[in-house]
Amino acid sequence: MTRSSLTRREFNKLLMGGALLGGVHLSGRAGERAGVVHPSVNRRLKAAAIQMTPKLADAAFNLGQAEQLVRQAQKTGAEWIVLPEMFTTAAGFHPNMHSAIHALDGAPARMLRALSREGNTVIGGSFLARRNEGVFNTFVLVFPDGRVLRHDKDVPTYWENCYYKGGADDGVLATDVGNVGSVLCWEFIRSQTAKRLLDRVGLVVGGSCWWTVPDEVEADSPYRAANLQMLKQSAPRMARMLGVPVIHGSHAGAFAGFFSPDLPDVPYNSEYLGEAMIVDGTGRVLASRSLSEGAGVVTATVEIADVPEPSEAIPDRFWIPEAMPEEWKSSWTRWLTSGADYYDRVTAVYLETGDVPEYVPIYMR
Repeated sequence: MTRSSLTRREFNKLLMGGALLGGVHLSGRAGERAGVVHPSVNRRLKAAAIQMTPKLADAAFNLGQAEQLVRQAQKTGAEWIVLPEMFTTAAGFHPNMHSAIHALDGAPARMLRALSREGNTVIGGSFLARRNEGVFNTFVLVFPDGRVLRHDKDVPTYWENCYYKGGADDGVLATDVGNVGSVLCWEFIRSQTAKRLLDRVGLVVGGSCWWTVPDEVEADSPYRAANLQMLKQSAPRMARMLGVPVIHGSHAGAFAGFFSPDLPDVPYNSEYLGEAMIVDGTGRVLASRSLSEGAGVVTATVEIADVPEPSEAIPDRFWIPEAMPEEWKSSWTRWLTSGADYYDRVTAVYLETGDVPEYVPIYMR
């Protein structure tokens, strides 16, 4: 049967089953994969999503908490465990962020590999990972046999531009249960993410480090409500657009950072909003954990899609949320330049010398 004679549904079924492409993707960036892995017979997984209460830029503390929560998830019988985005540092502008950057094969990856081997579980999470090209927000998915797959977040958000560069891979990871998509934080709310994964994956894994407005903003501010709603809908909408389950780790709790490189002494005290969750392919939330519940683990059994059944169209616009404030869109765009300038003048120098030079704001040069 030729490709042209197949219906879209028939083609997707063959593709997800690995009948059209051979080869095993053992390591490296998702965009360098060799093909689609033949899935195992078991298409149901007991999944765990981890919610942390991190200390901003304190890698030692966060690694300890992550290990404890992974072991807790393993005791529930979870087969796949997903940590939050930037689980070693969380996100914020802070003078200690540089010292919390690790090598791609450094302490965070070693810890995950050891826990995966000891618990016979698949574990994923992202961290600020350094390699020859610079620093990336890299999601690693580790397996008990030592395999490691990875995805670099495509575009940093706000402060994140100061500490890492955007990646270029497609976020498709070839695993023993079929192709899996990796999605991190605001990748969940960009149409380009859904478009590059559509009809190519049977499961999405990833997480967020989703903060909100500063503490001094009124509790009843509509910006607070809009932000929380975007977060709560990010994983369910991606699930509906792709027709596949989502395992989403997250951070919850207060943090104390600073406003920006141009205002390094102005506090930005706020909180991460939680909402670790596991969602089925229809967008139904099977398990979740709110900000008020703090650190912990949620579990549910997910059924990996043989033939994805999307139930929501991908919007023909850059951002998925309809009510995303225009100020946030324009600010996100401005940070692409200002944050990249800080990366070039400070972070890149730190990577080369180990020193953090004083940053001169753009407007003062």
